[in-house]
Amino acid sequence: MDPLQRAPSNQASPLVGHNVATGDQALMDAVSAFGGEHSPAIIEALTPIGSLAGSAEAREHWHLANENEPVLRTADRFGTRIDEVDFHPSWHWLMTQGVGFGLTAEPWVSQSPVAHLQRAAGFLAWGQVEQGHMCPITMTYAVVPALRADDALAKQWTTGLASRTYDFGLRAPELKAGLLAGMGMTEKQGGSDLRTTTTQARPTETHGEYLLTGHKWFTSAPMNDLFLVLAQAPGGVSCFVVPRVRPDGTRNALSIVRLKDKLGNRSNASSELEFTDAWAVRLGDEGRGIRTIIEMVSATRQDCILGSAGIMRKAVSEAAWHASGRAAFGATLADQPAMINVLADLAVESEAATMVAMRLASAVDKPHDAHEQALRRIGLALEKFWVCKRTPFMVAEALECLGGNGYVEESGMPLLFRESPLNSIWEGSGNVQALDVLRALSREPESLEAWVTEVGTVRGENRHLDAMAETVLTELADLTDIETRARRIAGQMAAVLQGTVLLQHGDPDVADAFCASRLGGDWGGTFGTLPHGLALAGIVARTTPHLES
Repeated sequence: MDPLQRAPSNQASPLVGHNVATGDQALMDAVSAFGGEHSPAIIEALTPIGSLAGSAEAREHWHLANENEPVLRTADRFGTRIDEVDFHPSWHWLMTQGVGFGLTAEPWVSQSPVAHLQRAAGFLAWGQVEQGHMCPITMTYAVVPALRADDALAKQWTTGLASRTYDFGLRAPELKAGLLAGMGMTEKQGGSDLRTTTTQARPTETHGEYLLTGHKWFTSAPMNDLFLVLAQAPGGVSCFVVPRVRPDGTRNALSIVRLKDKLGNRSNASSELEFTDAWAVRLGDEGRGIRTIIEMVSATRQDCILGSAGIMRKAVSEAAWHASGRAAFGATLADQPAMINVLADLAVESEAATMVAMRLASAVDKPHDAHEQALRRIGLALEKFWVCKRTPFMVAEALECLGGNGYVEESGMPLLFRESPLNSIWEGSGNVQALDVLRALSREPESLEAWVTEVGTVRGENRHLDAMAETVLTELADLTDIETRARRIAGQMAAVLQGTVLLQHGDPDVADAFCASRLGGDWGGTFGTLPHGLALAGIVARTTPHLES
């Protein structure tokens, strides 16, 4: 033997060359369950998305976009204020693909009866490539239902927002082949309390037009073409459409104060914006701004759930792939009993998140179904709280499956881990979501009725779920210190809803494992503590990626 010949490295190869969409059994189960006769068409559309998402090319752009962060240019070389942000070419590549796959506002103009379901599946799959660029994609999708508060504004903007062409740069909207949207709600003195907005909106002599002056604490993707902004008008907090470029082709009076130095999501430019008599058009009635923009918030919360489910799927895929390609103590890690339990537990968490996210997304395609809309109302708050809150815990365990390799930047796991808390914060932190659940239960009794009806469809199929559902109703019957118990109630309701969806449409072994652990209490509180007697090997097999031939 040549003494210079290297021994086998016992290192797992990079996870590239697999189909992120069609290779995800939980996602395929969800598409089949909620897409019905349209499932084949959805899968056909997902196939190229999943193939590119699992490629070495996409993985490289993931890293490059985050290693080369956006740069703010406040002025040009002549000292003229321009307030532009430069992005690395990998950001533009990612945006070109995401917009090109129809993940922005296309479902709102599509004739397909499952357009939103298809978009949700594509979002969950493509979002696993890189999470930062999904922020402007989400906001562009979410802005359309809010714009519909004004027919003229909706007609003016929706076609551009629904385009599959990514057209970067500040130009008059009518000269661009595609548009992107954002929002400006949060202010430094108020945070989630939008009633304390101090940005002022002064009416002009033209009906419906205003000049805005104030400061917004968090505005992602400041190079987007338009923003929905909350401001104080004479009639109270109102919602406004603020374009980056005015109708006459001049730049609007928006200054980018700085870009935020964030824990994760570093490819995306989150900024502070300053308005100085910025031209705006009112959307909806004066004093009804929060109610108007809440339509956008609901859609962005949906994407928070989908995005977190995608992060979970990415994490467990990396863990299962590594475990199948690395040996220790005489066997591959994936064949070690302790690791089988860990991987199965991670898979259960991921599949539950995927199924419930897709269940809620399917309700968007049924706008006239009272049950579906009431379930979506309560379900978004519940699962935004629960799925997003579970994600960092889950990703940390998946990272540990790779050992020291998972702690090294090249693996991508640290990048994924830094991304994992974001969706729990964006569009309302845990307390905001839990209290929103209580608000829905008290003000919109149809929300609780929808949850009870949905859970009732599997009554008698699993004793753990039945018992937890009864516990929830007992908790709700006692109003003493209910806000103190808000998180407990929200978590229980969210887990019961996940269990319900798994029993209805998921893999039976996964459903049994979920109910026995998350609802039955036979769980050690950390991943890898699923109880004895479950079909763990089969669950792991469902989640282990397979390379495309």
